[in-house]
Amino acid sequence: DGTEPSHMHYENDENYFRGYEWWLMKEAKKRNPKIKLIGLPWAFPGWIGRGENWPYDYPDITAYYIVSWIIGAKQYHDLDIDYIGIWNERAFSSKYIKLLRYTLDKHGLEQVRIIASDRLWEPISFVMMTDSELHGVVDVIGAHYPGTKTVQNAILTGKKLWSSEDYSTFNNDVGAGCWARILNQNYVNGNMTSTIAWNLVASYYEQLPFGRCGLMTAQEPWSGHYKVESPIWITAHTTHFTQPGWSYLQVDGHLEGGGSFVALTDGLGNLTIIIETMSHNHSKCIRPPLPNFSVIPQRATFYLGGSFYMVETLQVWHSRLDFESGKSTLFQQLHPVQVWRGRFSLDLNVDEVYTLTTLKTGRKCGFPEPPPPQPFPSNYREDFNIRNPPFSEAPNFADQTGVFEYFVNASDPGDHVFTLRQVVVQRPITWVSDADQTISVIGNFKWVNMTVTCDIYIEKPRDGGVFIAGRVDNGGIYVRRTKGIFFWVFADGTYRVTGDIAGNEVLMKGLSGVRDNAWHTLTLNIQGNSASGLLNGYPLWENVTISKPGNGWAALGTRSFEFAQFDNFHVE
Repeated sequence: DGTEPSHMHYENDENYFRGYEWWLMKEAKKRNPKIKLIGLPWAFPGWIGRGENWPYDYPDITAYYIVSWIIGAKQYHDLDIDYIGIWNERAFSSKYIKLLRYTLDKHGLEQVRIIASDRLWEPISFVMMTDSELHGVVDVIGAHYPGTKTVQNAILTGKKLWSSEDYSTFNNDVGAGCWARILNQNYVNGNMTSTIAWNLVASYYEQLPFGRCGLMTAQEPWSGHYKVESPIWITAHTTHFTQPGWSYLQVDGHLEGGGSFVALTDGLGNLTIIIETMSHNHSKCIRPPLPNFSVIPQRATFYLGGSFYMVETLQVWHSRLDFESGKSTLFQQLHPVQVWRGRFSLDLNVDEVYTLTTLKTGRKCGFPEPPPPQPFPSNYREDFNIRNPPFSEAPNFADQTGVFEYFVNASDPGDHVFTLRQVVVQRPITWVSDADQTISVIGNFKWVNMTVTCDIYIEKPRDGGVFIAGRVDNGGIYVRRTKGIFFWVFADGTYRVTGDIAGNEVLMKGLSGVRDNAWHTLTLNIQGNSASGLLNGYPLWENVTISKPGNGWAALGTRSFEFAQFDNFHVE
């Protein structure tokens, strides 16, 4: 929930070791080599649009940027990207999609398939029906949050239909119910053969806009605490007993008493059936609104025909979401079901998931008891002095606009060789409204009183500037409206104290004597409804009255998309 570093910050820049995605893809492949990898741009670096907030004016440049990423994945990490998308939940360009296919083929990447358009079923389906060349290059129609429904035009294309982003729901048992329902009903109601959850694991500060909207939670890297939430075990009901490449059997999967079932086969004689009986109030997703329906306890009888008539027993795995006691049963193996002459019956209660399968490979893996949860350290220092960092970004800092990376100052005489540097110098082609300033947040959102100290280095002459901040209250898609106490210094020798990142609410201003291309130390002290600021250890301003927000993160950032450096960060 925030920004991610591009493989090409600037036109002449290429780096395939930034961010966490490369590591994540390799870890996924270790666990299941058959897993598919998909790339989908949400934002693009600004140079692609030559100053316009639009990626299609120079489609050859955009295609080059995307194909470079696919080639880099293979060259530097031996990762094969299977599918590539166009632009997350934004407009598509038919001309660009065709050029992307041409560019992929030209680089020997014929096996990479194209998904479009990661928004709604229309207009992409209609345009594909009227443009045969576009129809020829789009392999999958991907819709976001389709509510288990598709449209006639999408079906008429004859293409694979995917819910290429779904779920996005708080990961308690209602989130698990949402996930169980749509995993089945996206196929049963909408013929979708893939459902992809945003997001995999909630590893970001919980108070950001989409806190805990992951299948599991691991949001305390400082303590190592994590929680395997119920949506993980719901996922296992499908993914433990199928693989990419299995096919759905074309049966009507609606159960008479409510709920649904799907059946899949590997084409080699194996069969997996997944049944869900989620009730309305226990399976609401974040979006779209869910029309009313009812589910009652029922006895369901299944008939296996054709090559499955010979199946004699099916392994059984069961989950029951218990909203009364809160003691849910998750992914338990039950006694096998005997199939007699291709027929078996099951008594189904409400809010249950069953998997019945010919596969005997299922097992519920244990995992070590995680360390107990701890709040973010109340006294935290970071000097960025690391010669070969495992990642390009410093731990615990969560970039919300811009990108802050470890930097080596080869020319520095000694104190500031290793620093943190903001490196995005042009407003990106944005997905949502990034701020006009860059910002990275850190710490505990519940903090009230705090002292933030940081060495700062303005690189941009004349109108450059940086800030440190406390009680920062927002980020993600709402970053433009972020409030807090912001202490700014500018290259022209002035300072400001504002109540918001946009700088509209000025609490204090004056002269500081700060200049660009020199190191200075800023200190921001917030106690109760009063704040004060120090420059190089000496008071610069004091007794500024503050009302709200009453709590929030610490943060640092820049006045615009500009180079700037930070060192010896300390918050207490």
